[in-house]
Amino acid sequence: MMEYAFVGPPFIALLLANFHTALVFFAQESLDTAVEDAVRLLATGQAQTYQGTNAQGQTYYGMTSSDFRKAICGQITGIPKLLPPVLTCASNRLFVDVSTPNVSTIASVTASSQLPPTFTYDTNGNVTNSFSYSTGSSGQITQLRIMYLWPVPTGPFGWRLGNQGTGSARLLTSTLVFKNESYTCASGQSSC
Repeated sequence: MMEYAFVGPPFIALLLANFHTALVFFAQESLDTAVEDAVRLLATGQAQTYQGTNAQGQTYYGMTSSDFRKAICGQITGIPKLLPPVLTCASNRLFVDVSTPNVSTIASVTASSQLPPTFTYDTNGNVTNSFSYSTGSSGQITQLRIMYLWPVPTGPFGWRLGNQGTGSARLLTSTLVFKNESYTCASGQSSC
């Protein structure tokens, strides 16, 4: 009993820490897979030639940032959910950034910056960053970055896996830089 009293708690704490670390790695891999699938919407021109209808019943072309987020979350008919069930689509957890880097500053896809962003927070702990949404045109280099704030509890002995704010969340980031394929605009679409 005495030996278990000394060995038991650290062993259980180690098991819990390993389990939670494995969950974070699983979530990161799931996010990477979702980004790979989302890139297809952009690289093949599906996002740029998408035809939608607004609340007034008017037709528009090209996915808006809201449409693209809905596509990632599986809320658009005909597009399967790209985000796995382990990750939610909550607005305070999932962040999407699509940009077309300045081609004069990068010579190729490999020369672009793929560093994670630095999140800023207001006094209530809400993210104050704003992210861009520029899908690029045919043949243009584009960068897709999906960020997810994974909630993490404080573990035994003060162990924390968080890297954001008070340590209660871990920023998971997946970035892909790619060149859009050649595609043609949808009929009725003036430019894409």
